[in-house]
Amino acid sequence: MSILPSAEQVRSIANEYGTPTFVYDEQALENRAREALAFPHAFGLTVRYAMKANPNGVILQLFDKLGLHIDASSGFEAERALIAGIDASKIQLTAQELPGNLRKLVRNGVLFNACSLHQLEVIAKLSPTSAISIRVNPGQGSGAHAKVNVGGSMSSFGIWHKHLSKAKKIILEKKLRVERFHSHIGSGTDPHVWQQVARITLNLVKHFPDVHTVNLGGGFKVARIVGEQQTDLQSCGRAIKQEIDRFYRETGRRLHLEIEPGTFLTANTGWILARIIDVVETDTQSFIKIDSGMTENTRPALYGSQHPIVVIPIIPIDDTSRKKKKYLVVGHCCENGDRWTVKKGDGDTGEPRQLHEAGIGDLLLCGGTGAYCSSMSTKNYNSFPEAAEVMIKKDGVVQLMRRRQTLKQIVQ
Repeated sequence: MSILPSAEQVRSIANEYGTPTFVYDEQALENRAREALAFPHAFGLTVRYAMKANPNGVILQLFDKLGLHIDASSGFEAERALIAGIDASKIQLTAQELPGNLRKLVRNGVLFNACSLHQLEVIAKLSPTSAISIRVNPGQGSGAHAKVNVGGSMSSFGIWHKHLSKAKKIILEKKLRVERFHSHIGSGTDPHVWQQVARITLNLVKHFPDVHTVNLGGGFKVARIVGEQQTDLQSCGRAIKQEIDRFYRETGRRLHLEIEPGTFLTANTGWILARIIDVVETDTQSFIKIDSGMTENTRPALYGSQHPIVVIPIIPIDDTSRKKKKYLVVGHCCENGDRWTVKKGDGDTGEPRQLHEAGIGDLLLCGGTGAYCSSMSTKNYNSFPEAAEVMIKKDGVVQLMRRRQTLKQIVQ
């Protein structure tokens, strides 16, 4: 779960940077990166940060310094990583939409991962060398919610495994050489599933003798709240390593492993700091209204996801004397679905949460929001500006990572 900033830090950040503000913890980011870099492997490991989770340049630069590479999901993300100072050779682009400047990106050294037969045809014309990477849908997926399952017949991601004969025909005609093989199934925690998909993937790799690197994607689930199950990277890694060792014994080929965590690296390193702007009652419910909501965190509405929520009194008070009460926490958007307390897996159903009694002007922290919040929110809905982002450095100093957007910037 997220590391809670001190009440003093929270009040100080609110005073200096306003609300809502994303607050990240540098030490926590480093710790998660080192955990990922310790993933078990047989013949080498590259950890790629799935930057769609949180593309802030400060985070990209921190991970780059620690030795992580980049997984970009669009041409714009690839360019954003380049702007942050990431070397092109460390960026792999795996995208649904082909960028207009794909030729330039590839010639500058960005690795492109062909995700369909059409993309395979395109890269055959653009690649300055014959060495390519392909993404394959192995026919199986995983995830706590259908929207995070990116494998199987209901997913459009990757070349369908039954169409590999068509892919091989293109590869032979264009005199290409597949050196990198990619599959990604979604979000899951079961080592058995990871091992099973690794085995399926490696059996497909046997048909491509030049492959030296296999990428199994990301989707390592984290526990945002008490009671949720979290992926044990060591257990999953050992299961995958067994399959790579088995592949070596059967073929004599040593495969370099890549993984692409995003949520695992950033989710529990960040909080959204909001201010309580109203407290209202109906016959059946008590509501906390905040100056944030789906404009910063749309995950509860989209996935029915749950996040830790803490009320911080604006005036310091002894916690032992604070009463608790059940509240629905709702956002500032003109949408009944804009709420952060929902039934697990059901964003349409509000579920009250036991919180410290709240007053107008108090502060509220929503945890587990370092991933897929700043990057995946309903930005500018109701014309609310994008929130500021700050980092609590290891020495306790607060660094501004992104200024709060202005209305002028929205309409320019």
